[in-house]
Amino acid sequence: MAFFSKKQTKKAEEVDFSNLPRHIAIILDGNGRWAQQRNLPRTAGHAAGAETFRKIATYCRDIGLEYLTVYAFSTENWKRPKNEVDTIMSLLEKYLYEAIDRMERDKVKMCFFGDTTVLSPELQELIARTREISLHYEGCQVNICLNYGGRDEILRAVAQYAQEYKAGTAPELTEESFSRYLYSAGVPDPDLLIRPGGELRLSNFLMWQSAYSELYFTDTLWPDFTEADINRAIAAYQHRDRRFGGIKP
Repeated sequence: MAFFSKKQTKKAEEVDFSNLPRHIAIILDGNGRWAQQRNLPRTAGHAAGAETFRKIATYCRDIGLEYLTVYAFSTENWKRPKNEVDTIMSLLEKYLYEAIDRMERDKVKMCFFGDTTVLSPELQELIARTREISLHYEGCQVNICLNYGGRDEILRAVAQYAQEYKAGTAPELTEESFSRYLYSAGVPDPDLLIRPGGELRLSNFLMWQSAYSELYFTDTLWPDFTEADINRAIAAYQHRDRRFGGIKP
């Protein structure tokens, strides 16, 4: 986390909207703790978090962000209580119904990273519809990581490459060619990765893609996250010196 004096904080929060990162990734963390702090069931936290996602996705589109990727449900989240998992899936289904009605108007494309074949037939149909709609226009692309794990993604990519290699159809193995086997094929790596909720880890999120992402952590729980929090994260990113393993000239 970054610490500034009052004068430094004001300067650090000033965003240059003409020089935004192309791609921001966010780990949606803190829903359950937000609810517990208010003596509410954890499911209430997920409902509040879903509203925050709508608000932040809209704001990112409005300021001209090209890509937003969010960690909505991991391969490990199936271990949670069934009623909590059911609530998350129900909220996603509700969101997709609403999104389908607004995608063209709002100029937001929607993609999904993860193994969606294990989801309900209803969710799979909605995901297929959003993908089809997204093919027809350009706009801010929102990637929802659903039943996603970074290690699982890499293993799946390796298996697919090995299958093509055995068949004699695989390209020469390079970082660029391997990236085409990932769920994020064709999407630039995130410039900025944000984790609300106070935890200081990546939790198996975009393990390949985040190799040189700038990381930003905040104690703010996801349901309390606002446009001002996004601005603070972007401003902090704009004060970083990105060298990608090189040295400053």
